[in-house]
Amino acid sequence: MWTQGCCHTGGRPLFCRYYGPEFAGRHFDAWAYHRGIRLDFIRPGRPVENAFIASFNGRLRDECLNAHWWQDLDEARRDLQDWRRDYNERRPHSSLADLVPSAYVASLLGVSPTAVQHA
Repeated sequence: MWTQGCCHTGGRPLFCRYYGPEFAGRHFDAWAYHRGIRLDFIRPGRPVENAFIASFNGRLRDECLNAHWWQDLDEARRDLQDWRRDYNERRPHSSLADLVPSAYVASLLGVSPTAVQHA
């Protein structure tokens, strides 16, 4: 889902804009370079340059990361997957006309929401 931070035209991102060090690695840089994508990182200490991702990161941290203590990686993956499904498939978002993201995408594509969930 990290590609949602990219601006798209014609099906291919032109540039990606991110907050945080997790995407500052050499592999990600090489991936973008080979696809002709310009990376535009948000300056440290300036989260308002992308308030949407700052809001999402806060929700993920508060509702999932800080709420669990995992014993192993499989347990963490399971809980994160459950949270992601709830966030993307069951929880309405005010920025999407109070629709769940899968229903919003379905409305844009003109298909049923279940088609989007199983794609």
